[in-house]
Amino acid sequence: MTDLVTSEIHGGIGYLTLNRPQALNALSLEMIRAITKALNDWAAAPEVVAVVVAGAGGKAFCAGGDIRFFHKAALAGDPLLDQFFVEEYALNHLIHRYAKPYIALMDGVVMGGGMGISQGARRRLVTERTKMAMPETNIGLFPDVGGGWFLSRTPGRLGEYLGLTGAVLHAADALYAGLADAYLPGNAMAELVDVLRARQFGSGDAVLACIDEATAAHRAACPPGESHLAALQGEIDRLFAGASVIDIVAAVSDAGSDWAAQTAAMLRARSPLMLNVTLEQVRRARTMALEDELRMELDMMYCVFRHGDGVEGIRALAVDKDHAPKWQPPRLDEVTRERVRAFFDSPWARGEHPLAAL
Repeated sequence: MTDLVTSEIHGGIGYLTLNRPQALNALSLEMIRAITKALNDWAAAPEVVAVVVAGAGGKAFCAGGDIRFFHKAALAGDPLLDQFFVEEYALNHLIHRYAKPYIALMDGVVMGGGMGISQGARRRLVTERTKMAMPETNIGLFPDVGGGWFLSRTPGRLGEYLGLTGAVLHAADALYAGLADAYLPGNAMAELVDVLRARQFGSGDAVLACIDEATAAHRAACPPGESHLAALQGEIDRLFAGASVIDIVAAVSDAGSDWAAQTAAMLRARSPLMLNVTLEQVRRARTMALEDELRMELDMMYCVFRHGDGVEGIRALAVDKDHAPKWQPPRLDEVTRERVRAFFDSPWARGEHPLAAL
């Protein structure tokens, strides 16, 4: 294993720890390969009955992919950029279909690629420190790593809202949206890990039962608070049901509430092109199988760094940090239907798709 991902087995559980705290455990290709290898090895190992994945450092589970690498590789025409997403999406699929219980301890920042390695988990645990989002439109990308699939399966029009705005969710909202399964205070999550490490488990079901017992014990005594999303659901469903991004932005702008004003400002700051691409992605994904949706995302990502706003968005946010991206086109009314559709044209013949085997 790489130093950036540590692995160990205790009492029947395989523990994976993302160990890149200085970068909020952002995923590199090396880390993706290390996680994939461990999961494949453990899938066939009788001494491992379940897997627990966590992030080191106390601030983040995983803040996403290594966007600085994306920027550098895109400018250099490095073929490892495409390979990164091929292997990342294959890992996301592996997690969703993993035969043994896979448990994600989603403490701290959980964004982008961090959602990709947690949303397929059998148990997704959040804490009072959880900050969850799919913020890709802010850097000229779209909510990938299966984002179209899991966002489109949230209640009502939350998928459109979360995908377009990149709004940050805390524990109660994550639970309400169906993007987490249970809440534990951070100190109780640490205690749960100690309990798991101290016991010997003979089955994955026994591991899940232990986790469920711990979360149930805290449910009444220490609830995660009220969900703001739940209170906004009706308004979100009404405002984000528009047929186009222009319709949605107009509806949000006219709504009048402080929340709507803040949301409209968020939308106006995002890439107009990628807002349109994301809306199309989420709505297509509602009727797609996970495997087809991941293949679609790879097609889309192939286009993002060649004909989209990805390079410019990352430059503005993470490289030059001027926070003044020059989106192309700069206005919503300049985004053509043909430009959006091009993101959904696969560059590969069906049998030759890099994710054909999913």
